[in-house]
Amino acid sequence: MPHVESAGLRERKKQRTRQAIFAAALRLFAERGYDETTIADIAAAADVSPRTFFAYFPSKEDVIFAEIDDRLAEVQQRLARRASGETPLETIRQSVVEVMQALVTEQGEHGPVQVRLVLERPALQARALQRMHEAQQEVQQRIRELCPGLGEIEAVAIAGMAVGAMQAVVTHCRQGGLDPGTTRAALDRALAIVESGLRSVPALNEPIP
Repeated sequence: MPHVESAGLRERKKQRTRQAIFAAALRLFAERGYDETTIADIAAAADVSPRTFFAYFPSKEDVIFAEIDDRLAEVQQRLARRASGETPLETIRQSVVEVMQALVTEQGEHGPVQVRLVLERPALQARALQRMHEAQQEVQQRIRELCPGLGEIEAVAIAGMAVGAMQAVVTHCRQGGLDPGTTRAALDRALAIVESGLRSVPALNEPIP
């Protein structure tokens, strides 16, 4: 038991350090500019060494996408924790709801900066497109594991619909500087639209044994 608790404490500490680096980076990008901010600046603002920075992020570009990577990992974990008797659609919905909650309660103040940087910089746009493609592939794989009877095209379409809708709405809300309540309402509406389409797929509505 002590070993388990110790491992849990280490993991929480690592997550706090990762979030501190992310928050410091976005704050400095907003205050000084992206090009003017160095990795040494970010490390100092987060109260870590440059070596520690590189233990969490390979480059300055990767910090921009830390939140996306974290949210994708959460989706994968939730899809893997499918409950007996739960339909695949219910599992998908719950995983999206949990991610939506995180999107509107964590790091929200950095959202407009994050979106602006990606939209203004071709290199970051390319990286964002690659991240989106990887996210859809990962979700597609998890959905097929969750629902083996689902066809390949159906899985591709479902992953694209879910990931694309959430990404588009989050970008829209952050670009407009909308408050957390308005953003959550927008995400709820987007989820309802996605669910409406997914109800037409029979395999998603059959309870998991």
